[in-house]
Formats: sequence, C-alpha cells, structure tokens
Amino acid sequence: MSWARAAGWREPVGTLIFVFLWLSATAWMRPLMLPDEGRYVGVAWEMMRSGDWLTPTLDGLPFFHKPPLFYWITAGAMSLFGLHEWAARVAPLLGSTLAACALYLFIRRWVGDRSARLTLVALLAQPLFYVGGQFANLDMLVAGCITATIVLAAHAALSIDRQLSYRRALASAYAMAAIGVLAKGLIGIVIPALVVGVWLIAQRRWRVLWTLLWWPGMLLFVLVAAPWFVAMQLRFPDFLDYFFVVQHFKRFAAGGFNNVQPFWFYPVLLLLFSLPWLPWLYRLFARATAVDSTQREVRLLLLLWVGLVLLFFSMPQSKLVGYVLPAVPPLAALMAEGFAQIAAPSIRMKRWWVGSAAAAGLIGLATVIGLALWPFNSLRDLAQVLGARHRPGEPVFMLGHYYYDLPFYARLSTATPVVDEWRSGEVPTRDNWRKELADANQFARPGTPPVLVLPAALPAAICAAPVSWLVGPASAVEPYPFLKIASVASAVRDIRLWRVDPSEPALFSALRCEGTPSRDSAGK
Repeated sequence: MSWARAAGWREPVGTLIFVFLWLSATAWMRPLMLPDEGRYVGVAWEMMRSGDWLTPTLDGLPFFHKPPLFYWITAGAMSLFGLHEWAARVAPLLGSTLAACALYLFIRRWVGDRSARLTLVALLAQPLFYVGGQFANLDMLVAGCITATIVLAAHAALSIDRQLSYRRALASAYAMAAIGVLAKGLIGIVIPALVVGVWLIAQRRWRVLWTLLWWPGMLLFVLVAAPWFVAMQLRFPDFLDYFFVVQHFKRFAAGGFNNVQPFWFYPVLLLLFSLPWLPWLYRLFARATAVDSTQREVRLLLLLWVGLVLLFFSMPQSKLVGYVLPAVPPLAALMAEGFAQIAAPSIRMKRWWVGSAAAAGLIGLATVIGLALWPFNSLRDLAQVLGARHRPGEPVFMLGHYYYDLPFYARLSTATPVVDEWRSGEVPTRDNWRKELADANQFARPGTPPVLVLPAALPAAICAAPVSWLVGPASAVEPYPFLKIASVASAVRDIRLWRVDPSEPALFSALRCEGTPSRDSAGK
C-alpha cells in the first residue's frame, strides 16, 4: 500500500474510532431499562450461559419475536468484556457507529469532505441518535444495517451511471441487507429496497434499477440470511409461520398491539428531537443554492429516505420511538447541508452552527445522565442481593410478573418459574409479557421443566425445596398469606424479595407442607 493510499484511509479509520468512543463513553452509566433492555439482554444472557447460540430463549423457552444477531453480538461482548451494562450495549453501539461511518463515507465521496464532517457532527449530536446508540434493543442495530445498505446500493447506482466500478459495493449492499434481516427481520431488506427503488424510479433510471437486481448478490443474500431460519424451521415446524406471519405481517397490519399512536406521531417526534437543528433544515429549502447534478441526486435520495421511513412506520397502529431511527441519519445530512451550502459563512453563522451542535449534544448527554440518576423500573439492586445470597438448588419464583432484568443481574443459571393465572382467556389477547411467555411456551421441547406455574401449585413447590426466593409486588401478601411471615431480603419501590424457608414451623404450617417441620424434612 502506498503512503498516499494509507493517508487516504487514515481519516476514515480515525473517524470510526472517534464515533465509537463518543457514543460509548456514557453507555456504562445507567442500569438496564425495562422492558426492552432487560428483555433482550436477558435473552443474550441465557444464550451465553446455556451455550446454545442458535435458539434464543426467554426464561428458558424458545423466543422467536426477533432474529438472533443482537443476541449473538451481546452474548459475545459479555463473554469478552464481562457482565455489565457497557458490554450489554455493544450491539446498538456497533449499529450507530456503522450508520454514522457509512453515511460519512457516502457524503464524503459524492458531496465533499466539508459536508461529510458537518453531517457527522449533526448526527452525533442528535439526541435521538445519541441515546438510541446506547439503548440495548434491536432498533439501532437494524438502523445501522439499513443505513449502510442504502448508501452502498446508492453508491453502486451512482457509480453505474458514471461507468465506475460498482460490483464490490453492490455485493456489500446485498450482504448488509442480509445482516439487517438477521438483526430485525424483513425491514432489513424492505426499507432499503423501498428507498433506493423509489429514488431510481423517480428519476426514471430504469437501466440502473435493472442492473442492481443482480443475481449473484441475491445468492449472497440468501447464503448469509437463510441458514438460521432454515435451522429454526427444522427444529420447530411452526417457526416460519410464527416469525413471519404473526410477528411481521400481523403486527404491521393488524391491531391489538401495545403503544398505539396517531399517524402523525413520528413526524412530531423527529421535529421535537431535532429542534436545535431545525433552522438549518429551513435554510436548506428557503435559501437553496445551485448544486450540481450529483448533489441533486444525493439530496433527493436523502429526502425520499426520510419521507418513506416516516410513511412506512406511520401506517401501523403500534409505534415505538426506536422504529424511526432509520430516518435520523438522512435527516442529519439534510440539516448539515443547510449550513454546508453557505460557501463563506460569517462568524455569526458559525456561532449559530456551533450553538446548534452544543445544544443538541447537551440534550442527549443530559438525557443519559437523567436516566442514570433516576432509572425507570430497574431491579438491579434487588437482583444483586438475590445473586449474593442465592445458593444452587434454591428455586426463584416470580409472582404475577416477569422481571426481565432479574436473571441477568442476579446471575441466575436456570429458568425462573412465573406464577400467574395462565389459564385466563386474556393471556393470548393482550400484547404484554404474559403473551410473550405463553407464545414461547408453545415451542417448549418435551421434558422442559415447567416455567408457567399456576398459583395453586406454588405452596407444594416451595415445600419441596430447602429454601425458595420469591419476587413480586408488596400486594402479593394478599393472595399468598404465607408471605406475611416470610423474611423480606430486599425491596425496591413496591417490589419485594422474600426468602422462604419451609423448615420454619410458622411457614411450614402456613404453606400446609406435609410431614414434620425440620431442617431435614424440607425437600422431602
């Protein structure tokens, strides 16, 4: 490699390192948030502890809401770096780094160095991107894959028009789309195909569109994406129907799911999180300057990218904040272009730009610090008490709720039975933790220890163990009166951790255990 070529790669490599360090610097500060972070990190923890890296499990039951890439990355990171929050958030950190660097390189190649650097500043200081980059769920990981797929395919399209080499970029786009499917399912290919396809159709570039439909790339896509799905279908005959029909098409088209929001939810959300940058977006269109044909093509791509992502995710009734993350990188590029089109900005204009970046960056940083000081729903402290006092062979029961982060923080090595009215007709109709576990239980293999426990079976299970640990709300003493005389080992808000020793005469009587209360009789 020549010195010139090495120097040419020095800035992109330095940019990648800087982006990752910037986004990960505060990822350790706060505990896992519930339900999402606790759920997905908990699945990765189970994958790591079980050694089964093919089948994701939730509380020991096959869990097929999402594909495995997040779990693979998270379990691998925790194996390398330890069981803590920073390692648990490596997957979204990689996704946000991929998105930022891919967009930076694309803008650098087709618009210019200055625009690329400004885009990077606008993106890294965007509060939604900064916080999303250290939120342990699948949204930022797939957003990074979608961003990389779009810019690789667009780079190939622009290269085809200019008779430049394009097949390496196109092959990379197909491979990245496959990785996106492994990250969160069909949107990994649907969103990039929609954006790039509409972009080319809008310009009537039919020849380029046909060239992008490249059979070696399609074959590469299948070779990367398909093996896991084939393996799961071979293990579980109903897998494909559940994964694609129930979790994709019905969730997109049908109602009955959580987080129902109006159609305008995402546009308003993006505007609110982009407030410091809105003057530059306004300036881009209010005082647009002449640009060359390539810049016009790139600008059209960015506009369609934002608009189509918003339209696509606004159609379903169920809406979560993280779904809109694929629209954030192109929006940041458009905002940056509002300043970049000023050939010789005045000192006042530069100050306004710096002020926008500082304000946006401080909002993101303040959000992370606020969540660290006032965490939502975390059971970390209670779980750590359980982990310190729990001994092998002592079962842990959850009462009327599944606390997603408890197994991770307590380092539990086996599934945790959940006690609830599992025969209720409401279980399959409400989109919550009960339905997740009930759906997963449909895939349970023969011989799997029961995880879904009815209340009537709890006393006998406690009597059969030397010591049991129960986690649930303080109000659980009403349906389970024996808890009134059990010792409370820890409490967080209204959640209690009870240690129940059936050899104690009062508990033995309250539980109606058979035999005589003694240390030796417990478990018989």
